[in-house]
Amino acid sequence: MADTNAQQQFHDQLSQAESQTAGIDLKRGGWITFPFIIVGVMGLSLASWGWVSNLMVYLIQEFNVKSVDAAQIYNIVNGCNNIFPIAGAIIADSLFGCFTVITFSSIASLLGLILLTLTATLHSLRPSEGETPSRLPLGVLYSALTLASIGLGGMRFTIATMGADQLAKAKDQGVFFNWYFFTLYMASVVSFTAIVYVQDSIGWGLGFGLCVGTNAVGLAVFLAGKHYYRRMKPKGSPFISLARVLVATVRKWKLVLMSSQIQSNQSSYYYAKTKDSKLPSSAPSSSFSFLNRAALQTEGDTRPDGSIAKPWRLCTVEQVEDVKTLFRLFPLWSSGIFLSTPVGVQISLTILQALTMDRHVGPHFQIPTGSFLIFSLLSTPITISFADRFLLSKWSKLTGRSPTPLQRIGLGHVFNIMSMASSALVESRRLHVVRSHHLEDQTSSTIMPMSALWLAVPLAIVGVGEAFHFPGQVSLYYQEFPMPLRNTATAMISLLFAIGFYMSTAVINLVRKVTNWLPDNINQGRMDYVFWMLVVIGVANFGYYVVCAMLYKYQNVGLESENQEVQDEE
Repeated sequence: MADTNAQQQFHDQLSQAESQTAGIDLKRGGWITFPFIIVGVMGLSLASWGWVSNLMVYLIQEFNVKSVDAAQIYNIVNGCNNIFPIAGAIIADSLFGCFTVITFSSIASLLGLILLTLTATLHSLRPSEGETPSRLPLGVLYSALTLASIGLGGMRFTIATMGADQLAKAKDQGVFFNWYFFTLYMASVVSFTAIVYVQDSIGWGLGFGLCVGTNAVGLAVFLAGKHYYRRMKPKGSPFISLARVLVATVRKWKLVLMSSQIQSNQSSYYYAKTKDSKLPSSAPSSSFSFLNRAALQTEGDTRPDGSIAKPWRLCTVEQVEDVKTLFRLFPLWSSGIFLSTPVGVQISLTILQALTMDRHVGPHFQIPTGSFLIFSLLSTPITISFADRFLLSKWSKLTGRSPTPLQRIGLGHVFNIMSMASSALVESRRLHVVRSHHLEDQTSSTIMPMSALWLAVPLAIVGVGEAFHFPGQVSLYYQEFPMPLRNTATAMISLLFAIGFYMSTAVINLVRKVTNWLPDNINQGRMDYVFWMLVVIGVANFGYYVVCAMLYKYQNVGLESENQEVQDEE
């Protein structure tokens, strides 16, 4: 018992020393901060999803934007909402810290939503029916969307990081993340149903006004906990270390390294380690050997005490190996781009389909167009729960091991292809109804006798796919990324979404230029051909992924699996 107490005391002292080194104020933080942060997450997320979810319908109905053009704007906005979090994380890590970035982003979001509400309430800030919007309404609208996107992007990941920073134990951090993701899902569900219903059925001004109110409440509650928060000092972005390796490699490009020199002149490389370093003092690996130049010492690179004098000319061997790890992961990561691109196309085109279909459920209730994405949002958490409690355990019993992250991602690819095929079949059925009722020459907003609930099927399937490939990618990047980069591993997922939405915009533009499948009146087009095209490209992308997965060798996941198997045998 005495030994146990001594070990616990030593562990506590070590943790305290590490916390002080990292710049953590141990007198603050803890679970007392949880209500302030989680209510802030709820309020800010309700506001964010409240305006994003129904944006396309607002552009079409209130700003007279053509349907496909509205889809393009919607995709660009979603791309920004997924790329801004990366910029927010970098700024928080390297310059200002999480609290400042969250506060600034929340204020920017509030200002953007106020402007958006003004466009819905002031007649001078939106065009008359049937008229093309002038510069002033468009300028105010785009300013509102820019500010709101900055706000959404700046707080999405930083507020999660700040919440985890308040808790010292990994178990408590895990509990916080569970509540964080639960809150995000609840906020998205409420936004895609209640707030969208208010916008469609009562008024856009009131709907956007609710977003302003929830944003203000979330910001106020978050700021109310200011004196309780534990704040981490900015430690510098890990991306700077990556940039230094690339710059140092270019600056030393003329140095010629022979393979024999790589093995024999180990003393020529810089091996200084950080406290988290686990790399043995061995020569740099032979893969991507051109990067080894960054760790090769030349005259003037170091000071007399052995420290680096020119950080943009000399890097440690460990930093070089970290960059090589990212290079090895890049092919797998790149295959995920076309997991997001079809989803971006599907989301925007599904809203256009829903506008032409019968959205009534019963005689008195009509599903808002922007609420259809709720089928995907609900499908994902339901599938995750079902897979975690049933499918994965059955897999483990049958195979003797848990499914690897790469296997989960592969299943996500398959369901993604199935979803596009399902969308193509639904659209073929919709076009058949259009022709049988001679609605080709009617406007795209003409309601046809076909239930929009058919659209729930492909959306639910894509949600199932996300339940497999999204956790699989998070697990893969977190476990395989170098230790200094694990905090930014999830940002790679956000980057995939951003590129996917931008790519979806490019795909739609290309289709419109090369074919007549997507006219302004979709009843006269062949949207089903667009989905079948995505199926073909998805199959090719899946083949590329399989090749990359077969060639990839786990760095950490494989070791952990082996250790787990040994424990199971014991």
